[in-house]
Amino acid sequence: MSSLTIGTLAKRTGVKIPTIRYYESIGLLPEAPRTGSNRRSYDDRAVNRLRFIRHARELGFEVEAIRQLLAMADDPGRPCRDADQLAHTHLAEIESRIARLEALRDEVRRMVEGCAQGQVRSCHVIEVLADHAHCLHDRH
Repeated sequence: MSSLTIGTLAKRTGVKIPTIRYYESIGLLPEAPRTGSNRRSYDDRAVNRLRFIRHARELGFEVEAIRQLLAMADDPGRPCRDADQLAHTHLAEIESRIARLEALRDEVRRMVEGCAQGQVRSCHVIEVLADHAHCLHDRH
C-alpha cells in the first residue's frame, strides 16, 4: 500500500486539493492519517473512493446521494435494489430537468425568432421579457 500526498492524490484522481479537503470535512472521504510532519497521507483506497465520488459527481449525483451510494459500496453483501432505486430517482430528476430545459429552449427560440433586428423600442426580445403574457407557459 503506497503513501500519497494530497497533491499526488489530486493528480491521480483529477480532483482539486480544496475539494479533497472538503470531501474529508463532510465525511465522504475518511480523514487521512497524518505523517510525522502533520501532512495527510493517503493510500490506494482513497484513490478508488475519490474516483468513485468524482464519477458520481460527473453523473450529477448530489452529495447526500453519493454518501448513500458509498455506504452501499462499503457493504458488498447489501442488496443492489437500494442503489438501483437511488439511480432511478436520479434518472427521473434528470429527465424532468431535460423537459424543463427543452421548454425553456422552445420559449427562447420563439422569442429570438420574433426579433426583427430593428430598434429596441420594437424589439421582440425586450417585449417578451417585459410581458410574460407573450410566453407559452406561465412558469419557466
